[in-house]
Amino acid sequence: MPDDDASIEANDNLDELEPEMLPLDSWHRARGGRMVEFAGYWMPVQYEGIIAEHLWTRDHAGLFDVSHMGQLLVSGEGAAGALEALLPGDISALNPGRQRYSLLLDETGGILDDLMVTNRGDHFYLVVNGATKWDDIAHLREYLPDEITLNLLDEHGLLALQGPDAAASLGALGLHPAFDGMPEVVDLKFMQAAAYHWGEVPLGVSRSGYTGEDGYEISVRAADIEALAEALCALPQVKPIGLGARDSLRLEAGLPLYGHDLSPETDPVSAGLAFAISKRRRTEGGFLGAEPVLAALEGGTATRRVGLALEGRQAAREGALVFAGEEEVGRVTSGGFSPSLNHPIAMAYVNAAPAADGTALTIEVRGKRLPARVVPMPFVPHRYHR
Repeated sequence: MPDDDASIEANDNLDELEPEMLPLDSWHRARGGRMVEFAGYWMPVQYEGIIAEHLWTRDHAGLFDVSHMGQLLVSGEGAAGALEALLPGDISALNPGRQRYSLLLDETGGILDDLMVTNRGDHFYLVVNGATKWDDIAHLREYLPDEITLNLLDEHGLLALQGPDAAASLGALGLHPAFDGMPEVVDLKFMQAAAYHWGEVPLGVSRSGYTGEDGYEISVRAADIEALAEALCALPQVKPIGLGARDSLRLEAGLPLYGHDLSPETDPVSAGLAFAISKRRRTEGGFLGAEPVLAALEGGTATRRVGLALEGRQAAREGALVFAGEEEVGRVTSGGFSPSLNHPIAMAYVNAAPAADGTALTIEVRGKRLPARVVPMPFVPHRYHR
């Protein structure tokens, strides 16, 4: 049986800072959450065990506390155009109530962060990674025009309810649309968002997530987050789930993790995220880093992010070297044992030549070469509600 006590590494630039506590810190501890330092916060890595929590989410519904993420509001006349100067997506064409995955890039096309953008009608709502949110805020303030307002929702938490029972579970709480014409929460489609009330509690809800499963992300005031978490976990099909299962679920879904699979040294094309560059932006450019990114789209890249399926039971972790014969061709950026597939999997950047699906490679782990082959991602099919 693989190690069920997998570790989640904190980001190096946060190691010297005293971790902050999430609004649900005492709630996690009371429920037996084993707390670790991650992205500058104390966060639960597991409750009853990573594999059990992983499989519960695949079969039922798991509640994840992702309040370490940065929730930003961007508003003002011309906000869409201002964001397009930084992001490669078609923000101007994003209709109210719609959400889009995008990337924050530097001048060379390197990835500073990946994020979600939602058009809330009179402003845009961004969710950025917890470990990078302060750098993201500084970057946005530097490049956004003075007439554009940027606010951090620092008195809000964020919950993710994921799994096949997520819709029925959230629907059971009796949420009401905040405005006429908004869909019921169970009728939201993947990458749609709307505002709701749970009694007197306002919620911002999107049908999205980071597990490959159907589910929701719920923005809620920090003062109300414990009551909401308690109400959801009172349902028999919902359990709190820690960082360990969140990591194994996103790995099976083929979703990159910033600081591991994405960094300023990676670009959208080699990372397999070219879908985030919309058709109009490919033609017009006009975003930070556009010239090198569009050149990579045209001419290809030296490396590619690929999925690897390993033989046996031993997992390859971040940093393990990848070989084609005796030639070193890449490096693992995420890896672990897949509870759903019952064998190890990994993501790696490898040279373009041996990156084709089905290519036989080896990964060096503790002085041994483990057989692996390149496979399509996601490793486990997504089950988004489209």
